[in-house]
Amino acid sequence: MEAALALTGNASSVHAEGRAVRRLIEEAREQVARLMGAETKNVTFTSGATEATMLALTPALEIAGRKEPRDRLFVSAIEHPSVRSGGRFAAGSVDELPVTSDGILDLPALEEAIRRAARPMVSVMLANNETGVIQPISQIAEIVHAAAGVLHVDAVQGPGRIDCDIAQLGADLVSVSSHKLGGPQGAGALVRRGDIHVAEPLIRGGGQERGQRAGTENAAAISGFGAATAVANLTAAGRMTALRDRLEVGITTATPQAVIFGARAPRLPNTTAFAVPGIKAETAIIAFDLNGIAVSSGSACSSGKVQASHVLTAMGADPALVRGGMRVSLGWSTTDADVDHFLATWNVLAGSLLKERSGIAA
Repeated sequence: MEAALALTGNASSVHAEGRAVRRLIEEAREQVARLMGAETKNVTFTSGATEATMLALTPALEIAGRKEPRDRLFVSAIEHPSVRSGGRFAAGSVDELPVTSDGILDLPALEEAIRRAARPMVSVMLANNETGVIQPISQIAEIVHAAAGVLHVDAVQGPGRIDCDIAQLGADLVSVSSHKLGGPQGAGALVRRGDIHVAEPLIRGGGQERGQRAGTENAAAISGFGAATAVANLTAAGRMTALRDRLEVGITTATPQAVIFGARAPRLPNTTAFAVPGIKAETAIIAFDLNGIAVSSGSACSSGKVQASHVLTAMGADPALVRGGMRVSLGWSTTDADVDHFLATWNVLAGSLLKERSGIAA
C-alpha cells in the first residue's frame, strides 16, 4: 500500500508512471484470482463486497457471448442486507427462501421455487456473518444449474478461514471483500467463473476493469487487498476453532441456559452467536465494551444500531432469544488470554444481569 501511495500515475495512462500503478493492480488481481481459484481476467475490483454484489445481482447477464437475461432472483432469508435488497432486480421479481432451524438453506424449498422460473438467479452466502453457519454451496449449485440458473455466492466470510475455490463451489459469481481478510476497507471484487459477464455494468464511464466497472482504481486499497490474500491461509483455522470451542464451553458452563445458534451445523472457525434468556443484547454489549471487549448484536453493517437479527428470526428462534443474540468473532491475533478475559467478564456480567432480572421478576 505504501508503494502504491508513493506513485502518482493513473493506471489507465500509457506513460511510465501509469504503467507502474497498473503493475501493482494486476499483481493484486493475480493474487485475488489465486485465492479464489479463478482466472485472472475474471476478477473485477470494486469498492467492496456490497458493490460487487450489486454488480452481480442483475437480470442482464451474458454467457458465452450470448445475452442470457434472468427473470427472477431467489435469496435465502439469512442473507446480508446487500443481497436481500435484490440488487438491480425489480422488487416484484425477488423471492425469499426459508432456512432450517440450524440456519441451512431449505434445499427442497429451493428446488420447488426455482422450478417456476424460466431463467432463475440464486444468491446464497457461503457462510453467515452472524452465526458462522456454512451453506452446502456445491449441492445448491447442482440444484441451480439443473434448473438453468445462475448462482451468486457472497463469500465475504470465507477466505482465510475455509476453502473458497470457485470451481469447487460451483458458483458462477462470487463477491469477496478486502477488510474481512485483514486488508484495507474500500476494496472488494466480483469473481466470475468461465465465460459469464455482466452485460450492464453498475458504474459506467471510462471502461476500466475490462468494461465491468468504470472509475479510476483505488490502487492503494487494491494493493493492500492483494497483499492480504497472499498471507491468508487456513493454518490458523484449527487454532481459532479450538479457541471458539473453549469460549462456547465457558459460556455454557457459566450460563447453562445459553443457546449457541447453529451449533449443530458446519460453522466457520472464528464465529459464535449466542443468547441467554433474560439478558438483553444491548445491555451486555455495553458492559463488554466497558471491559474492553468488542462484540456485536446481529450484523456489523447496521450503522451502529442494536436491533433484532433477521438471521435468528429466520432460523425460528424465540423472539426473546433473538433480542438477546450476540455475535463474537475471533481472528488471527486472538489469544488464549483474550478468551480468558472474555469468560471472566461474562461470568461476572451474566451473574449480575440474571440476578438483576430475577429481582425485577420477583
